[in-house]
Amino acid sequence: MTEMTPRAKNLALLLLAMTQFVIVIDASIVNIALPSIGRALSFSQTDLSWVVNAYTLTFGGFLLLGGRLADLMGRRRMFMVGLIVFALASLAGGLAQSEAWLIAARAVQGLGGAIVSPAALSIITTTFAEGSERNRALGVWGAVAGAGGAAGVLLGGVLTSGLSWRWVLFVNVPIGILCAFLAPRVLLESRAEVKTRSFDLPGAITVTAGLSLLVYALVDAVNVGWGSTATLAKIAAALLLIALFVAIEVRQRAPLMPLSIFRLRTLRGADTVALLIGMSLFSMFFFVSLYMQQVLHYSALKAGLSYLPLAVGIILSAGAASVAVTRLGFKPVLLTGLLFVAAGLFWFSRVPATGGSFAADVLGPSLLAAVGLGLSFVPVTIAAVTGTRPHEAGLASGLVNTAQQVGGALGLAILATVANSRTKDLMHSGAHDLAVALTKGFERAFLVGTGFALIGALLTIVLISSRDSRSHSQSAREGQPAAASSPAA
Repeated sequence: MTEMTPRAKNLALLLLAMTQFVIVIDASIVNIALPSIGRALSFSQTDLSWVVNAYTLTFGGFLLLGGRLADLMGRRRMFMVGLIVFALASLAGGLAQSEAWLIAARAVQGLGGAIVSPAALSIITTTFAEGSERNRALGVWGAVAGAGGAAGVLLGGVLTSGLSWRWVLFVNVPIGILCAFLAPRVLLESRAEVKTRSFDLPGAITVTAGLSLLVYALVDAVNVGWGSTATLAKIAAALLLIALFVAIEVRQRAPLMPLSIFRLRTLRGADTVALLIGMSLFSMFFFVSLYMQQVLHYSALKAGLSYLPLAVGIILSAGAASVAVTRLGFKPVLLTGLLFVAAGLFWFSRVPATGGSFAADVLGPSLLAAVGLGLSFVPVTIAAVTGTRPHEAGLASGLVNTAQQVGGALGLAILATVANSRTKDLMHSGAHDLAVALTKGFERAFLVGTGFALIGALLTIVLISSRDSRSHSQSAREGQPAAASSPAA
């Protein structure tokens, strides 16, 4: 691949970061707009959740396939294809006149995002040399990915209050078209150098169906119950499909996901920790939004603006994380980040039902969690791609993104069930009013989320190689690529 000048690399990073920002905010931008969407299109309360779930379902289900397609068919090409799909689906969603129309558009949006996101991350890993240069680029990436969730809520509140709920979708169209137009002018094409480019169709079908069904089972468990026959059957079928996928990959000459990638201990550990990060953090935005609107009675605009300190904190801490990883290694930075996350979530578990305020009860834990998120996203991404070969870039990117998305769906399903169960018990007892019961439910959910973060910290110590972390840090300072340790190291 042709060597790019520093200026060209910075332009490429700007384009990739802008695209990732749009993809990430779309997971949360509609949350604030849901009441307006429900009134405009006559959604039932249960069906309204699928405006969010449809995006999560296809995004999480197709990430692994999207990453491998980028490796095999060209990373820039798939980046552009995904952008066009995403922009057209956003336009269709903004024009929606019915429930089914909007939900279908959101599902196609998620598909576009699942193609764009791993392609963009793999372009970063193949454009920027492993070491301090890549750490800086992934620091920008981590800042954008982490701040996107908070910015989505903020932007959703502004657009819904100032214009219309339709603009939370329309806003993607010009950005997507602009990025697709600039891509061939800013990005270099690259693809995996493999002996055969035959496509593993059985593997693609089984892994995509398995992951999609797993995410569907998790997001729908809140509605039908964890112990219901429907939930258990869907989870069992999903696990069966994933097991079948593994069996297919073992026998394929040109597998969609070469299992040899799991030779890297740090990659395995980073993907596991990424799952826990998703479980602990993604639901935070959901419950904090509900607390501000249902207990503190904030408007959509005020609730959205309240996320501004969180977004700024994530951006600043992610920038600091990229420097710290070069100096200290990714393992201690990731461990520190997860402890900050745990502290922030534990503080959130003490929010009051009455007399609460943003300054006293939301700002402090938000900033702690923001620092933790920035210090977690950057090193876990660096760890997940460290030591991978160039032809594995898209696959490694798809794996860590999939882990975070599945973790987010799993965490939200568990924590929403915990919160709802606690709230219902208190309401049935008749001893508490609605605000108190809701808050007690949120508190319980935040406490369980704290546990997920602490488990993530423990697994960071146990699963991620200290040797890889030190080697990466030393090589980054010396300007050389790091070599991954053996699986047992």
